[in-house]
Amino acid sequence: MARNLATHKLSASSKALTRLPDLARPLLRFNLSKELQQLRNEDSWQRETGRSSKTLAKYPDFHIVLVLMKANTQMNEHHVDARISIHLLQGKIRVHLPDQKVEVTAGELLVLDYGIPHDVEALQESAFLITISWPGGTKEERHAVQGTAP
Repeated sequence: MARNLATHKLSASSKALTRLPDLARPLLRFNLSKELQQLRNEDSWQRETGRSSKTLAKYPDFHIVLVLMKANTQMNEHHVDARISIHLLQGKIRVHLPDQKVEVTAGELLVLDYGIPHDVEALQESAFLITISWPGGTKEERHAVQGTAP
């Protein structure tokens, strides 16, 4: 049973993302080499942070972000109220966790459970995909369950 994705209507969750609806289409496809080259041409790549990123997919309960970091730069400690994966495409990073440091090399995948604080250090120029998956639906639905405002 085939469906024509080109004429597929956007889902209700996609429509909720009014700012960037193209990031929540039923079918998304990327050439990661081209995306990385575009990141190297961005102003953010020239700034002191030594990092540039682009959100590739943005659904209410699922995001994919492409990150490019210069050697010897760091993303400061943070956490996400979600499960995440870090798929290293090129280079070498060190992920600092509360009780250990994990070195990740090109081709490896690291998965962190919900809410684990971490920072990321690029030991070499590195490119990776971060996948973020929230339980419980949209941001509004998650906060309603937790009893907090978005």
